[in-house]
Amino acid sequence: MMALNTPRKPMKVLLTGAAGFIGMHTAQKLLERGDVVLGIDNINDYYSVRLKQCRLAKLRQANNFTFAQVGVEDRPALQRVLDEFRPDRVIHLAAQAGVRYSITNPHAYAESNLMGFVNILEECKKHNVQHLVYASSSSVYGGNTVTPFSEHHGVNHPVSLYAATKKANELMAHTYSHLFGLPTTGLRFFTVYGPWGRPDMSPMLFATAIMRGEPIKVFNHGDMLRDFTYIDDIVEGIVRVLDKPATPHPSFNPAAPDPATSHAPYRIFNIGNSQPVPLRDYIQAMEQALGQSTSKEFLPMQPGDVVATAANTTELEHWVGFKPQTTLQQGLQKFTDWFRTYHRTL
Repeated sequence: MMALNTPRKPMKVLLTGAAGFIGMHTAQKLLERGDVVLGIDNINDYYSVRLKQCRLAKLRQANNFTFAQVGVEDRPALQRVLDEFRPDRVIHLAAQAGVRYSITNPHAYAESNLMGFVNILEECKKHNVQHLVYASSSSVYGGNTVTPFSEHHGVNHPVSLYAATKKANELMAHTYSHLFGLPTTGLRFFTVYGPWGRPDMSPMLFATAIMRGEPIKVFNHGDMLRDFTYIDDIVEGIVRVLDKPATPHPSFNPAAPDPATSHAPYRIFNIGNSQPVPLRDYIQAMEQALGQSTSKEFLPMQPGDVVATAANTTELEHWVGFKPQTTLQQGLQKFTDWFRTYHRTL
């Protein structure tokens, strides 16, 4: 008979995009519970390299963390890393990010998000990885206007190349799950915010403008709805999903295929707060948390953007017993507490 409270065996986890916002926080969670983590990142200059190095400095304080500066698009280098590390499981967060940047720099997305993902899939197959968890995005819902977005909805109308590459990742993952039995789980993140966030995302842009007394650029004249999700909730979802590899859905019907499931070990889940907030209210809450306000510059809708996002997370809750719960007020307080300190270094 197995003893109660049997110690959990640490896993060897390869984490791509380790110098990124979500990557750093995910690595911290894995390290805290005793897993051995090899982080890789190409440290590109899409945004502040200094910020990425500061994130890595925090991770390097853990004995069970190592780092290799490798881009997933560099196939020979990626092969060498996996041949040496031989991970049990892989969390793939590396990607060329940004919706609007994809309009003017499409090849960066093809190299990182498409070729890089093929390289990851091939290495996972080669090394018999137990589970590949990868970052998709709420942007795959594209032109859909039915909210909240559900994994059971079709996602065949992307409105940006970035969204198209994330949809392509889901399709590619399914192929490897079908052909090679590789368990894959894609996670559609909804507007993630929190300490150490990306400077090109609205929370950091807004906070920086408010602290400097500069105008905030508000697109679509403020008529936007966003499902802001705090980083701790995102990470909890990632790690819980990592621990439960995808399996074939027992009632999958190929005559009426469900986009969220498969006959193969393949799953897709939303991770969002399920509490969408008008953009104007979000800015007001940010101003209140920082204790100051600034002027607004109202602008038209930007190409590639969508008016509203909202997540249905029922499937995630059924699968791993977790639903994001951090309120906007709680999350913004934690974010602004961190940002006041960070802002002094800008």
